[in-house]
Amino acid sequence: MSQPNLEERKELLKEMILDLHRGADLEDVKERFREMMGQVTAFEISQMEQQLIAEGLPPAEVRALCDVHVSVFEEGLQTPDQPELTPGHPVHTFKYENFALNEMLSLLDEAIARLPDEDELRRVRTYAEQVMQFNRIYVRKENLLFPFLEKHGVTGPTQVMWGIHDQIRDQAKAFQAALEEGDADAIKATYAEFEKNLRSMFYKEENILYPTALKMLSDAEWLAIREQSDDIGYCLIRPGDAWQPDVPESERIRMADQPTATAYGDLALQVGALSPQQIDLLLRNLPVDVTFVDETDTVRYYSESVHGRIFVRTPSVIGRRVQNCHPPKSLHIVEAILNGFRDGTRDTAAFWIMMNGRFLHISYYAMRDDEGTYRGALEVSQDVTDIRALEGEKRLLHDE
Repeated sequence: MSQPNLEERKELLKEMILDLHRGADLEDVKERFREMMGQVTAFEISQMEQQLIAEGLPPAEVRALCDVHVSVFEEGLQTPDQPELTPGHPVHTFKYENFALNEMLSLLDEAIARLPDEDELRRVRTYAEQVMQFNRIYVRKENLLFPFLEKHGVTGPTQVMWGIHDQIRDQAKAFQAALEEGDADAIKATYAEFEKNLRSMFYKEENILYPTALKMLSDAEWLAIREQSDDIGYCLIRPGDAWQPDVPESERIRMADQPTATAYGDLALQVGALSPQQIDLLLRNLPVDVTFVDETDTVRYYSESVHGRIFVRTPSVIGRRVQNCHPPKSLHIVEAILNGFRDGTRDTAAFWIMMNGRFLHISYYAMRDDEGTYRGALEVSQDVTDIRALEGEKRLLHDE
């Protein structure tokens, strides 16, 4: 009997997953997998999940089956030879973080086992604080790795994994709440679930996600991920810098790499591009009033908010020196702020007042270019009365 080809293997795998979804016995499915001719790669599993979602199986359903996928496939899962990863490559960094996190979890395991000893409780809290850096890994995956995978058409597996991230985050919060209470039984119970799923994610990442990404992403894309990773931060480690890919300057992907204008008249911004109409709509729909004064103290712009302005502005103010827009009694304050912005001794200034029973916050920001040259001042005014009155949490959208 000849071995099934790639498409046939994918169909067999899909059928196994669907059978599990229908309630088939896990051991029976495992036995079918052992008997299946050929081998399964991590990339095929990723393709299978993508196809299931494309055919209508909700991502939440696939997420619920994800742990079962791993338990079924890990016996025969074969990761193809990976390129030698050196310190500085994002995958090397991800794996190094997993190693460090695993070591910290081992210390946490030992300390939790000795609870309710008070000295051990202090150790548990110290180790747990370090372990909570795990979220930096997930944020980098969600905001850097997943977008590049999605550009290659991989959306289903990223949706599944993001859902698991959120489950682990919720388990981490429950563990932290138990730590605050100091109840040893609650700490052990919440940690057991959190730790199990955190370690399970190591396997999913290193045997499915990263091999798939290595197969699909170019050196230029990995370099772009590395260059933007510092802004988010790392878990427990400092990445190396030995990986220096030979990517020509013309092929490098940078945040600002976009045309200066498109057929629609878009303006290239530091991140993204917007048409003048979109920029105007964005500024007018902000829940704050903004006014911009350039480096010559000339009023250049104010937002005509759709929510109604807090302080009166009229078009006649455009082109006027900002000093002439304030009463003499407050002119010395305006001058002090602008002079501080100009000479670099001040970057911000803020005031808050009560007016007609509302609490108003007014802040000023120095605007400087990439070379640090002062280019003007931004005034932001906001009615924060209702924000100050908020209590508790609101996580879901409800009809008002």
